[in-house]
Amino acid sequence: MYEKVVQCIYEKKIIAIVRGMEECVMLPLAEALLAGGVCMMEVTFNQNKPETFEATAKSITVLQETFGNQLLVGAGTVVTLTQLELARNAGALYIVSPNTDTDIIKNTHSLGLVSLPGAMTPSECLVAHNAGADFIKIFPASDLGSNYLKAIMAPLNHINFLAVGGVNEKNAAEFIKAGASGLGVGGNLVNKEWIAAGHFDRITQSARDLVRAVLV
Repeated sequence: MYEKVVQCIYEKKIIAIVRGMEECVMLPLAEALLAGGVCMMEVTFNQNKPETFEATAKSITVLQETFGNQLLVGAGTVVTLTQLELARNAGALYIVSPNTDTDIIKNTHSLGLVSLPGAMTPSECLVAHNAGADFIKIFPASDLGSNYLKAIMAPLNHINFLAVGGVNEKNAAEFIKAGASGLGVGGNLVNKEWIAAGHFDRITQSARDLVRAVLV
């Protein structure tokens, strides 16, 4: 599955970031994303609410068991080794962090999972890459801009980058053209108001718009 996740990022480009969602909406949300052509879903831990960690892990398990290889599910905002172990046991296939933590990166690889840590500066990017990160997410991408990504990739063209943070259908193509291997898209795709109102068709359409933007 390691190779399948890496290849899917290269080919499909988009990871939907699911933050603060209850388990009851996970399955219809996943169906809406899949219908729109998005087949990767990152379910994040809420660091402010450790009492929800087990529920987050359960959501990962339910998604993986329900959709199998059709949907590649990962864990997001993984900042401790305990969370990493919880995510692995739940069936997460890749581990996403907002920061560069070499212990998280190395242990992710030792578990046979794909590592996607966050970084901003060239120094952080090299530390993450040298620790074994598969892709490095430039975060927050929209604040830094596609020109920043392009500039940082000039000397670091041996590193695979993702653009995450503030990415939407209007700027997605810019980051791909700048050299990003893929994108992480949160609230601009997994819109909480649409979900609360049951408008999963709007999520499907948004997913289609993103896929169209990056795969032209």
